[in-house]
Amino acid sequence: LDFLPLKCDACEEVFCKDHIRYDDHRCSSAYKKNVQVPVCPLCNAPVPVQKGEIPDMVVGAHMDKDCKYNPAQQRQRIFTNKCLKPSCKRKEMMKVVCEQCGGNFCIKHRHPLDHDCQGSGHPTSKA
Repeated sequence: LDFLPLKCDACEEVFCKDHIRYDDHRCSSAYKKNVQVPVCPLCNAPVPVQKGEIPDMVVGAHMDKDCKYNPAQQRQRIFTNKCLKPSCKRKEMMKVVCEQCGGNFCIKHRHPLDHDCQGSGHPTSKA
């Protein structure tokens, strides 16, 4: 027994809390209210579906023709922080910023004496 019957907003029939969902009472008018936009699993773009079309078929057609998925784009570079020392070509995974000049350097050139720091800071000794 339900003391508060619920009215379906699509077919306007009355149901208990266990059968109020469109799928639970096989609502014939669910297409009016239950609007979902499928998303392409490859490129994560929303795929518009017209009334009466099967979403799986539309997404499949999108994947065959219009999909902008590029597998090479998925591979992200890890070592992107290039050393600012003129002759060095090393790249690090994380930024190593000099406290005096604010430049980004590799592990080998992180110390101010190793990259001929021109920043305004406390003088550093060779020790």
